[in-house]
Amino acid sequence: MNHRPAALPHRLAPWLVGLPVAAALWVLAYAHLIEVADLMIGLFGLSRTTHLGGALHFFLYDTPKVLLLLTGIVFLMGVIQTFFAPERTRALLAGRRLGVGNAMAASLGIVTPFCSCSAVPLFIGFVSAGVPLGITFSFLIAAPMINEVALALLLGLFGWKVALLYLGLGLAVAIVAGLIIGQLRMERHLEDWVRAIHAGETAAASGDDLTWPERLHAGLRHVREIVGRVWPYVLIGIGLGALIHGYVPEDFMAAFMGRDVWWAVPAAVVLGVPMYTNAAGIIPIVEALIGKGAALGTTLAFMMSVIALSAPEMLILRKVLKWPLIATFIGVVATGILLVGYVFNLVL
Repeated sequence: MNHRPAALPHRLAPWLVGLPVAAALWVLAYAHLIEVADLMIGLFGLSRTTHLGGALHFFLYDTPKVLLLLTGIVFLMGVIQTFFAPERTRALLAGRRLGVGNAMAASLGIVTPFCSCSAVPLFIGFVSAGVPLGITFSFLIAAPMINEVALALLLGLFGWKVALLYLGLGLAVAIVAGLIIGQLRMERHLEDWVRAIHAGETAAASGDDLTWPERLHAGLRHVREIVGRVWPYVLIGIGLGALIHGYVPEDFMAAFMGRDVWWAVPAAVVLGVPMYTNAAGIIPIVEALIGKGAALGTTLAFMMSVIALSAPEMLILRKVLKWPLIATFIGVVATGILLVGYVFNLVL
């Protein structure tokens, strides 16, 4: 009984030194991503205003950003999981029969400043901690689609009615889509390694009797298991996003969508899915489309599809989800976005 407490200070000492240093380096790296990307493209004599420079800068900025977020969030979720067995977490949230859990997850998504690819790490953490699948999807949809930047910009550009309607309909899409996916019971379409974690394979590593070194080692083990599997898909997804960011012209989109006809909303959704940016990045495009005569609902449907159903996000999710679940996710969310587009065009 006395051996374990006596050994604890020795085992904890490396963590007391290493963890603050690692955290400081993480914050320092994350805070200077833009400057480092600027410096690196400058070494090649490129500028962000060129197609190649813009694409390369996007890749050099977003790759470390997403990997840093993935590593940090997965580590924290791995440590937190040692305090809460997956069965306990799942039971707590699964009891929200009227969608309270989905509403909570969607509300959390509003206050997290993540783009779609950056939200994936927390989605993986939720799933690995045993949070029900439908609730995790409510977060995954809301996090990129509704945030304070988009709301502030919409408020300034179009007024409080548009901003409030966007908030309400965006939340409705996230909550209802999560409820539908949850009711479909599609956990079998998680990848096998995720299902093993989701089913409580790591439950043996949780408990009140674990020491802090053991909990921190569990966090590192989570990083090795999850980041080690996902990182190639992160690179592929961000690479695609970089090409789109650098080479797809805004004038093409404005000309294509500047038509107030019935098929414009579904066409806008189809056009938006292959693209990739965050809410703040898409707002200027929305403003340009409105200026060229596109209907507000059509442009907002385009905006929501870009930031909630981006192709790079689907590539990263492919390492976690099987194709039937990805297809269901796309279909449910796209349907919700179509309804939002038509409602905006009808009301405003």
